[in-house]
Amino acid sequence: MSDHATNAATETFVAHRNLLFTVAYEMLGSAADAEDVLQETWMRWVKVDLGQVSDQRAYLVRITTRQSLNRLRTMKRRKEAYVGPWLPEPLLTAPDVAENVELAESVSMALMLVLETLSPTERAVFVLREVFDVDYDEIAAAVDKSPAAVRQIAHRARRHIDARRPRSVVSVSETRAALESFQRALETRDLQGLLDVLAPEVVVISDGGGIKQAALRPIIGAEKVVRFWAGGLGKTDATITVGPAVVNGSPGLVFRLDGEIDGVMAARVEDARITGLYYVRNPEKLNHVASETPLTLR
Repeated sequence: MSDHATNAATETFVAHRNLLFTVAYEMLGSAADAEDVLQETWMRWVKVDLGQVSDQRAYLVRITTRQSLNRLRTMKRRKEAYVGPWLPEPLLTAPDVAENVELAESVSMALMLVLETLSPTERAVFVLREVFDVDYDEIAAAVDKSPAAVRQIAHRARRHIDARRPRSVVSVSETRAALESFQRALETRDLQGLLDVLAPEVVVISDGGGIKQAALRPIIGAEKVVRFWAGGLGKTDATITVGPAVVNGSPGLVFRLDGEIDGVMAARVEDARITGLYYVRNPEKLNHVASETPLTLR
Protein backbone atom coordinates (compact mmCIF):
# COMPACT_ATOMS: atom_id res chain seq x y z
CA MET A 1 0.00 0.00 0.00
CA SER A 2 1.32 3.45 -0.91
CA ASP A 3 2.00 6.12 1.74
CA HIS A 4 -1.00 8.07 0.47
CA ALA A 5 -3.30 5.07 0.79
CA THR A 6 -1.91 4.28 4.25
CA ASN A 7 -2.53 7.85 5.39
CA ALA A 8 -6.09 7.74 4.05
CA ALA A 9 -6.73 4.43 5.80
CA THR A 10 -5.29 5.80 9.04
CA GLU A 11 -7.42 8.95 8.92
CA THR A 12 -10.59 6.95 8.37
CA PHE A 13 -9.76 4.47 11.13
CA VAL A 14 -8.97 7.23 13.63
CA ALA A 15 -12.17 9.08 12.72
CA HIS A 16 -14.26 6.00 13.59
CA ARG A 17 -12.12 4.55 16.36
CA ASN A 18 -14.41 5.53 19.26
CA LEU A 19 -17.39 4.01 17.47
CA LEU A 20 -15.50 0.79 16.73
CA PHE A 21 -14.28 0.51 20.31
CA THR A 22 -17.82 0.93 21.63
CA VAL A 23 -19.18 -1.72 19.26
CA ALA A 24 -16.47 -4.16 20.38
CA TYR A 25 -16.86 -3.31 24.07
CA GLU A 26 -20.63 -3.72 24.04
CA MET A 27 -20.25 -7.09 22.34
CA LEU A 28 -17.45 -8.30 24.63
CA GLY A 29 -17.84 -6.52 27.97
CA SER A 30 -14.07 -6.19 28.11
CA ALA A 31 -12.10 -3.07 27.25
CA ALA A 32 -8.87 -5.06 26.97
CA ASP A 33 -10.43 -7.46 24.46
CA ALA A 34 -12.05 -4.55 22.63
CA GLU A 35 -8.61 -2.96 22.21
CA ASP A 36 -7.29 -6.25 20.82
CA VAL A 37 -10.21 -6.38 18.38
CA LEU A 38 -9.39 -2.85 17.22
CA GLN A 39 -5.80 -3.91 16.57
CA GLU A 40 -7.04 -6.88 14.54
CA THR A 41 -9.47 -4.61 12.68
CA TRP A 42 -6.67 -2.19 11.84
CA MET A 43 -4.43 -4.98 10.50
CA ARG A 44 -7.20 -6.08 8.14
CA TRP A 45 -8.24 -2.54 7.24
CA VAL A 46 -4.81 -1.49 5.93
CA LYS A 47 -4.92 -4.38 3.46
CA VAL A 48 -8.24 -3.25 1.97
CA ASP A 49 -8.39 -1.48 -1.41
CA LEU A 50 -10.25 1.65 -0.32
CA GLY A 51 -11.21 2.39 -3.89
CA GLN A 52 -13.49 -0.65 -3.78
CA VAL A 53 -15.23 0.38 -0.54
CA SER A 54 -18.35 2.50 -1.00
CA ASP A 55 -19.11 2.97 2.74
CA GLN A 56 -15.93 2.92 4.81
CA ARG A 57 -17.71 3.29 8.18
CA ALA A 58 -19.93 0.29 7.46
CA TYR A 59 -16.96 -1.74 6.27
CA LEU A 60 -15.02 -1.01 9.45
CA VAL A 61 -18.02 -1.91 11.61
CA ARG A 62 -18.32 -5.16 9.66
CA ILE A 63 -14.68 -6.09 10.32
CA THR A 64 -14.99 -5.15 13.99
CA THR A 65 -18.17 -7.18 14.39
CA ARG A 66 -16.64 -10.28 12.83
CA GLN A 67 -13.51 -10.04 14.96
CA SER A 68 -15.65 -9.53 18.08
CA LEU A 69 -17.73 -12.61 17.26
CA ASN A 70 -14.54 -14.64 16.91
CA ARG A 71 -13.27 -13.38 20.27
CA LEU A 72 -16.60 -14.04 22.00
CA ARG A 73 -16.13 -17.74 21.42
CA THR A 74 -12.71 -17.63 23.08
CA MET A 75 -14.05 -15.57 25.97
CA LYS A 76 -16.81 -18.11 26.62
CA ARG A 77 -14.18 -20.66 27.61
CA ARG A 78 -12.46 -18.13 29.88
CA LYS A 79 -15.71 -17.24 31.61
CA GLU A 80 -16.55 -20.88 32.24
CA ALA A 81 -13.33 -21.15 34.27
CA TYR A 82 -13.78 -17.78 36.00
CA VAL A 83 -13.79 -17.72 39.81
CA GLY A 84 -17.00 -16.18 41.15
CA PRO A 85 -19.39 -13.85 39.30
CA TRP A 86 -18.16 -12.24 36.09
CA LEU A 87 -18.81 -8.52 35.59
CA PRO A 88 -18.00 -6.38 32.56
CA GLU A 89 -14.80 -4.38 32.74
CA PRO A 90 -15.75 -0.94 34.08
CA LEU A 91 -14.96 2.18 32.06
CA LEU A 92 -14.52 5.73 33.21
CA THR A 93 -16.57 7.59 30.62
CA ALA A 94 -16.68 11.24 29.71
CA PRO A 95 -19.56 13.22 31.29
CA ASP A 96 -21.18 13.80 27.88
CA VAL A 97 -21.89 10.05 27.61
CA ALA A 98 -24.41 10.38 30.45
CA GLU A 99 -26.22 13.06 28.45
CA ASN A 100 -26.85 10.57 25.63
CA VAL A 101 -29.52 8.48 27.37
CA GLU A 102 -29.57 5.61 24.86
CA LEU A 103 -25.77 5.29 24.72
CA ALA A 104 -25.44 5.55 28.52
CA GLU A 105 -28.01 2.81 29.03
CA SER A 106 -26.38 0.56 26.42
CA VAL A 107 -23.03 0.54 28.29
CA SER A 108 -24.56 0.40 31.79
CA MET A 109 -23.52 -2.54 33.94
CA ALA A 110 -27.15 -3.59 34.27
CA LEU A 111 -27.75 -3.85 30.53
CA MET A 112 -24.29 -5.29 29.81
CA LEU A 113 -25.14 -8.16 32.14
CA VAL A 114 -28.41 -8.74 30.31
CA LEU A 115 -26.51 -8.79 27.01
CA GLU A 116 -24.46 -11.65 28.46
CA THR A 117 -27.59 -13.83 28.29
CA LEU A 118 -27.82 -13.49 24.49
CA SER A 119 -26.08 -15.73 22.00
CA PRO A 120 -23.07 -14.11 20.26
CA THR A 121 -25.06 -13.46 17.06
CA GLU A 122 -28.07 -12.10 18.97
CA ARG A 123 -25.78 -9.79 20.89
CA ALA A 124 -24.12 -8.51 17.74
CA VAL A 125 -27.45 -7.89 16.03
CA PHE A 126 -28.94 -6.17 19.07
CA VAL A 127 -25.94 -3.88 19.59
CA LEU A 128 -25.68 -2.90 15.92
CA ARG A 129 -29.41 -2.36 15.42
CA GLU A 130 -30.64 -0.98 18.74
CA VAL A 131 -27.62 1.03 19.82
CA PHE A 132 -26.08 2.16 16.55
CA ASP A 133 -29.08 1.98 14.21
CA VAL A 134 -27.17 0.02 11.56
CA ASP A 135 -29.49 -1.07 8.77
CA TYR A 136 -30.42 -4.73 8.39
CA ASP A 137 -28.49 -5.24 5.16
CA GLU A 138 -25.24 -4.04 6.77
CA ILE A 139 -25.82 -6.22 9.83
CA ALA A 140 -26.53 -9.20 7.58
CA ALA A 141 -23.17 -8.72 5.87
CA ALA A 142 -21.42 -8.44 9.25
CA VAL A 143 -22.90 -11.62 10.77
CA ASP A 144 -23.20 -13.69 7.57
CA LYS A 145 -26.99 -14.01 7.72
CA SER A 146 -29.76 -12.96 5.35
CA PRO A 147 -31.53 -9.64 6.08
CA ALA A 148 -34.73 -11.60 6.79
CA ALA A 149 -32.94 -13.77 9.35
CA VAL A 150 -31.38 -10.68 10.94
CA ARG A 151 -34.82 -9.10 11.36
CA GLN A 152 -36.02 -12.20 13.18
CA ILE A 153 -32.91 -12.30 15.37
CA ALA A 154 -33.32 -8.60 16.18
CA HIS A 155 -36.95 -9.10 17.18
CA ARG A 156 -36.06 -12.07 19.38
CA ALA A 157 -33.15 -10.29 21.03
CA ARG A 158 -35.18 -7.12 21.64
CA ARG A 159 -37.98 -9.12 23.27
CA HIS A 160 -35.46 -10.92 25.47
CA ILE A 161 -33.75 -7.70 26.54
CA ASP A 162 -37.00 -5.80 27.16
CA ALA A 163 -38.16 -8.54 29.52
CA ARG A 164 -35.02 -8.18 31.64
CA ARG A 165 -33.86 -4.57 31.43
CA PRO A 166 -34.70 -2.06 34.19
CA ARG A 167 -38.31 -0.90 34.12
CA SER A 168 -37.48 2.75 33.53
CA VAL A 169 -34.56 5.01 32.72
CA VAL A 170 -33.49 6.91 35.84
CA SER A 171 -32.09 10.43 35.64
CA VAL A 172 -28.41 11.04 36.28
CA SER A 173 -29.27 13.30 39.21
CA GLU A 174 -31.39 10.60 40.88
CA THR A 175 -28.64 8.01 40.54
CA ARG A 176 -26.04 10.48 41.80
CA ALA A 177 -28.17 11.38 44.82
CA ALA A 178 -28.64 7.72 45.79
CA LEU A 179 -24.92 7.01 45.47
CA GLU A 180 -24.04 10.12 47.50
CA SER A 181 -26.27 8.82 50.29
CA PHE A 182 -24.64 5.39 50.01
CA GLN A 183 -21.15 6.91 50.09
CA ARG A 184 -21.98 9.10 53.08
CA ALA A 185 -23.38 6.13 55.01
CA LEU A 186 -20.26 4.07 54.25
CA GLU A 187 -17.88 6.82 55.33
CA THR A 188 -19.72 7.42 58.61
CA ARG A 189 -20.41 3.72 59.27
CA ASP A 190 -24.11 4.61 59.37
CA LEU A 191 -25.75 1.20 59.01
CA GLN A 192 -29.26 2.62 59.20
CA GLY A 193 -28.33 5.10 56.50
CA LEU A 194 -27.26 2.19 54.31
CA LEU A 195 -30.56 0.41 54.91
CA ASP A 196 -32.47 3.57 54.05
CA VAL A 197 -30.87 3.98 50.62
CA LEU A 198 -31.02 0.30 49.65
CA ALA A 199 -34.17 -1.25 48.19
CA PRO A 200 -35.34 -4.29 50.19
CA GLU A 201 -34.56 -6.62 47.26
CA VAL A 202 -31.18 -5.03 46.41
CA VAL A 203 -28.62 -7.33 44.76
CA VAL A 204 -24.85 -6.98 45.08
CA ILE A 205 -22.58 -8.69 42.56
CA SER A 206 -18.86 -8.50 43.29
CA ASP A 207 -16.08 -9.59 40.95
CA GLY A 208 -12.67 -10.40 42.35
CA GLY A 209 -11.74 -12.89 39.66
CA GLY A 210 -10.11 -15.17 42.24
CA ILE A 211 -7.44 -12.49 42.77
CA LYS A 212 -9.17 -10.19 45.26
CA GLN A 213 -11.64 -11.25 47.91
CA ALA A 214 -15.25 -11.02 46.72
CA ALA A 215 -18.53 -12.79 47.33
CA LEU A 216 -18.72 -15.95 45.23
CA ARG A 217 -22.46 -15.53 44.73
CA PRO A 218 -24.78 -12.53 44.42
CA ILE A 219 -25.89 -11.12 47.77
CA ILE A 220 -29.63 -10.48 47.87
CA GLY A 221 -31.56 -8.38 50.40
CA ALA A 222 -30.78 -5.08 52.15
CA GLU A 223 -29.86 -6.55 55.54
CA LYS A 224 -27.47 -9.09 54.03
CA VAL A 225 -25.91 -6.37 51.90
CA VAL A 226 -25.38 -4.13 54.93
CA ARG A 227 -23.71 -7.00 56.80
CA PHE A 228 -21.52 -7.63 53.77
CA TRP A 229 -20.28 -4.04 53.65
CA ALA A 230 -19.99 -3.67 57.40
CA GLY A 231 -17.94 -6.87 57.56
CA GLY A 232 -15.66 -5.79 54.75
CA LEU A 233 -15.02 -2.37 56.25
CA GLY A 234 -14.22 -3.92 59.60
CA LYS A 235 -11.59 -6.29 58.21
CA THR A 236 -9.09 -3.72 56.97
CA ASP A 237 -6.74 -1.35 58.76
CA ALA A 238 -6.12 0.56 55.54
CA THR A 239 -7.45 4.05 54.95
CA ILE A 240 -10.51 3.73 52.72
CA THR A 241 -11.54 6.62 50.50
CA VAL A 242 -14.51 6.69 48.17
CA GLY A 243 -14.88 9.15 45.31
CA PRO A 244 -17.47 9.83 42.63
CA ALA A 245 -16.85 9.00 38.98
CA VAL A 246 -18.79 8.49 35.77
CA VAL A 247 -18.72 4.71 35.30
CA ASN A 248 -20.14 3.19 32.13
CA GLY A 249 -22.11 6.32 31.37
CA SER A 250 -23.67 6.76 34.82
CA PRO A 251 -22.62 8.02 38.25
CA GLY A 252 -20.46 5.48 40.08
CA LEU A 253 -17.86 5.24 42.82
CA VAL A 254 -14.13 4.49 42.91
CA PHE A 255 -12.79 2.88 46.10
CA ARG A 256 -9.17 3.35 47.19
CA LEU A 257 -7.18 1.67 49.96
CA ASP A 258 -4.28 3.83 51.16
CA GLY A 259 -4.58 5.79 47.94
CA GLU A 260 -4.45 2.80 45.57
CA ILE A 261 -7.49 1.86 43.49
CA ASP A 262 -9.17 -1.16 45.05
CA GLY A 263 -12.43 -1.33 43.11
CA VAL A 264 -15.06 0.39 41.01
CA MET A 265 -18.77 0.35 41.70
CA ALA A 266 -21.69 0.95 39.38
CA ALA A 267 -25.30 1.01 40.51
CA ARG A 268 -28.85 0.49 39.34
CA VAL A 269 -31.37 2.86 40.92
CA GLU A 270 -35.15 2.71 40.84
CA ASP A 271 -37.57 4.95 42.76
CA ALA A 272 -34.64 6.79 44.42
CA ARG A 273 -33.26 3.61 46.03
CA ILE A 274 -30.43 1.33 44.98
CA THR A 275 -31.63 -1.99 43.56
CA GLY A 276 -28.30 -3.23 42.18
CA LEU A 277 -24.63 -2.73 43.03
CA TYR A 278 -21.87 -4.02 40.76
CA TYR A 279 -18.45 -3.99 42.41
CA VAL A 280 -15.36 -4.88 40.35
CA ARG A 281 -12.20 -5.61 42.38
CA ASN A 282 -10.36 -7.83 39.91
CA PRO A 283 -7.20 -5.76 39.26
CA GLU A 284 -6.97 -7.13 35.72
CA LYS A 285 -10.19 -5.25 34.95
CA LEU A 286 -9.11 -1.92 36.47
CA ASN A 287 -6.35 -0.85 34.09
CA HIS A 288 -8.53 1.62 32.21
CA VAL A 289 -9.76 3.09 35.49
CA ALA A 290 -6.24 3.35 36.87
CA SER A 291 -5.29 5.49 33.87
CA GLU A 292 -7.95 7.95 35.05
CA THR A 293 -8.59 8.97 31.44
CA PRO A 294 -12.33 9.12 30.72
CA LEU A 295 -13.33 7.59 27.40
CA THR A 296 -15.51 9.19 24.76
CA LEU A 297 -17.51 6.37 23.22
CA ARG A 298 -18.64 7.91 19.93
